[in-house]
Amino acid sequence: MVNDRSARFRARLLVVLSIWLFGSATLPVSAEETRFVTAIADLPLMPGLVEQEAEGVVFETPDGRIVETLASGQTERASVTRFYEESLPQLGWVREAPLRFRREGEALTIDFLEDQPGAGLTVRFSLSPGAGK
Repeated sequence: MVNDRSARFRARLLVVLSIWLFGSATLPVSAEETRFVTAIADLPLMPGLVEQEAEGVVFETPDGRIVETLASGQTERASVTRFYEESLPQLGWVREAPLRFRREGEALTIDFLEDQPGAGLTVRFSLSPGAGK
């Protein structure tokens, strides 16, 4: 299962890099700038966000992994929404609702924590097992 996941990740990364190489305007970052969320290795981290690794939680269950992690930065909700709504389908995620995606038996939800004045925007990524592969 780990090798299968690894192969799927490499295939998706190749797609993202190919899109960048051929100049797609729909992927808002270049390959040099692409960083990924540590706790969810195939989830791109939007430029301008910094992952709060110490705040992340990861559980492995018989049904799949449960991950919650945070990232923050001086950006706007609309920019974060646009980045993930455009980027994630290119990595195989199917949009179910605004900032809710499903792929290979996992559900990803992206939401925002209450803004702290001067602290910027905090984004929460929640991954859980979900029906359907």
